[in-house]
Amino acid sequence: MKTGTSSACLGEGMDVLGRDHHEWRLRVQTVDDLWVLNRLIQPGMSVGMLGERRDQTTGGDEGGRSKNAERKKMWIRLAVEHTEHQTFTDTLRVHGIIEEAPIDIGMHHTHVVGLRDDIKLSSSKGFSKPDRDLLDESLRAANQSQVALLVVEGDEMILFFVTARGLRESATWTMRGGGKRGDLRQTDGIAKQFRATIVDGLTKQLDASMPLVLCGPGRNRDRMMADLKAAGHGRPMMSIGTSMGGRGAANEVLREGLAGDMLAQHRMVQEISLLEEAWQRISTNGAVAYGMADIQRATEEGAVETLLIGADVLRGIDGSDASAWTNIATKVETFSGTVLQCSIDHDAGEQLMGFGGAVALLRYKV
Repeated sequence: MKTGTSSACLGEGMDVLGRDHHEWRLRVQTVDDLWVLNRLIQPGMSVGMLGERRDQTTGGDEGGRSKNAERKKMWIRLAVEHTEHQTFTDTLRVHGIIEEAPIDIGMHHTHVVGLRDDIKLSSSKGFSKPDRDLLDESLRAANQSQVALLVVEGDEMILFFVTARGLRESATWTMRGGGKRGDLRQTDGIAKQFRATIVDGLTKQLDASMPLVLCGPGRNRDRMMADLKAAGHGRPMMSIGTSMGGRGAANEVLREGLAGDMLAQHRMVQEISLLEEAWQRISTNGAVAYGMADIQRATEEGAVETLLIGADVLRGIDGSDASAWTNIATKVETFSGTVLQCSIDHDAGEQLMGFGGAVALLRYKV
């Protein structure tokens, strides 16, 4: 049996330590916060935090970048050049030029931003409305309770967390051996031992009150739920049959709304539900628009009820026209419409990018 676990934090959302028009002081609490920061931090901004540099005055007589030079912790502010981040990893790398520090002004440096780090994000132009909205949305989403989702198959189980920005895979348990043949009692014993290992893992990983959705094909999920209850798990739990296993099962639960009230108010589930509504309207020639020209035309008429747009698209991170999309988003809100900045870290989000990164639900057909 093999297991793989993740130590990424699932606690409360980003702490706002200070906020005005030109400067935000933020404390990172979750992997979702890093996703948000990767969208907020753009070239032309400054990021300050504690970092380390080698102090060459301690490196001996030869000078240069001596490895003997003592590494000193210091406050470093960078003029941002670019960022690097892989979704659901627990670090964000911010590359730039040092503009404030005790030493090495003008040198390249990389801030590695992790969980519980404090940063100071500055923008001389002030923060844009999309940026302010994204931070506000992340703070609202952080108030929602976390939900765990366990995909159960006979010889493999995968634990996901439903976050505001996608499905984060946390652990995988795989049973090798005890296959289809051999003594039935021995096979049953191996399966029970396998489930017991997972019960122990879930007991250690999950907060006692965190809701858990068990899903997958077949009836193994019901046996798993019975074992969890027998072990004293009093958390809200439900068992849901799906047509497939693996990550596809988790996406099916979210896409089809199979978890009902347990996930109905979750931000990501609402996002997926709206995107699914858009695909349905497209397939039936309903009140929907996609492509910048059609969305702009509908916006000018005041017909857009909800604009679903990739957060990267709105900022031009993917090469799109950020200025044009920002103007459209502003006008949508002027006509009392809603703008939802979407993630692409789930199936429906990837499909959104196939439609140019934005789709609009309309009040009426245009």
